[in-house]
Amino acid sequence: MGRLSFVMAVVLMASAVSLVTSRYQARQLFIELDRSQSQMHQLDNAWRQLQLDRAELARNARVDRTARDVLKMISISPDRTIYLSQPPAAGQVGGGQ
Repeated sequence: MGRLSFVMAVVLMASAVSLVTSRYQARQLFIELDRSQSQMHQLDNAWRQLQLDRAELARNARVDRTARDVLKMISISPDRTIYLSQPPAAGQVGGGQ
């Protein structure tokens, strides 16, 4: 009877250690999941901000202002526009031979 009690005590202790270990691992996984979800939300917010920044930078008014201020470009006007026409190269008339 004493041997059976000893075996049962060892099994009970092993079960208790296993339970504590599995709960600890579950807690660690939950903490990691929470951190990952928090990072996901931060990255999602950063992505949305980047999309807004890109849309702002691509607006026509901003592109026009940058062209005028930084690149010193001016708007086209018909009196300053020169149209060039070039005769087609030899062999390209008629679509081929």
